[in-house]
Amino acid sequence: MSEPRNELHLLREWDADTPPLTDPARARARFRLHQAMLQPTTLAPATVRRRPVLRMAVAGVAAAAVATGVVIAQNDSESSPRTQPVSASTVLRGAAAEERRLEKPIAPRDDQFIYTKEIIKEIPIGGGGRTRTYVDESWDSVDGSKRSYVSELGQKQWVPVYPPNQTNWPPSRWALLKQLPTDPAKLLIALRDGPGKPDYNRPMKAADWPMTQFLVSSLLRTSVLPKGLRSAAYEALATVPGIKVLPHQKDADGRVGIGIQYVGPSGTPWAHGGPVLVFDAKTYRYLGMHNRRAAAGPSYEQWSYVAATGVVDRVMQRP
Repeated sequence: MSEPRNELHLLREWDADTPPLTDPARARARFRLHQAMLQPTTLAPATVRRRPVLRMAVAGVAAAAVATGVVIAQNDSESSPRTQPVSASTVLRGAAAEERRLEKPIAPRDDQFIYTKEIIKEIPIGGGGRTRTYVDESWDSVDGSKRSYVSELGQKQWVPVYPPNQTNWPPSRWALLKQLPTDPAKLLIALRDGPGKPDYNRPMKAADWPMTQFLVSSLLRTSVLPKGLRSAAYEALATVPGIKVLPHQKDADGRVGIGIQYVGPSGTPWAHGGPVLVFDAKTYRYLGMHNRRAAAGPSYEQWSYVAATGVVDRVMQRP
């Protein structure tokens, strides 16, 4: 029996005899991709294939880690608080441990749907507007063979069946997600090198980190992942340089925690800092995200968190 065909096979065969890019050329190409992904995108039901690109682009860039720390209070008793430094690496590795503790592995069938319920709150930057709250529920086809139904900031739409050559990031198809390494170091290299055979012997260079952290962080925006992949992504981020730790951050539900924010090199889209991931200060469980969203008119402060996920048999069914 022949091996099933998917996007990775198609990409491996495309220009297979072309000489590989040099490192400088690869870095320039990735930077152009950053910029293209971060351009404003209108929601067009006729052209959207999964989630609208805008949300993935503005909210997918997340945290990484260096030894920068923040001092938080820990109460051993009601009258004797003490403080200790916490690094972004500690938070992300703690989040990975918490994920492994709470993870409930699933094995969705190809004919099922991934259900996600996300709460998003927004307020115009600079004042002059009221806070708006969106409850977005979406049903994504596991293998792309059925129409999905998604909601983004209250805009609901049917997403057509994925064509055979459909490619996107993160992968829409569960089978492609399962191909990603669950070893943190190998995951970074696999994302850096793209489809094909990753070069696990080639060390990461400074020019590799901005795009690689974007891809890892975007992967974390996927509501349901195969066993071990989310914890691997947290631990992969814990090795990425360019993070600062922010105390007293809130998610859309008002919960206060520790924020971590990636700050990229000058000339990258993250030079002034990306979105802030918020983690519980005690357990390091991921709570939600604080971000800014650019629109055609005013820009918005945005807070979000995932309220529910699951696997269901049909659109409009809830776990």
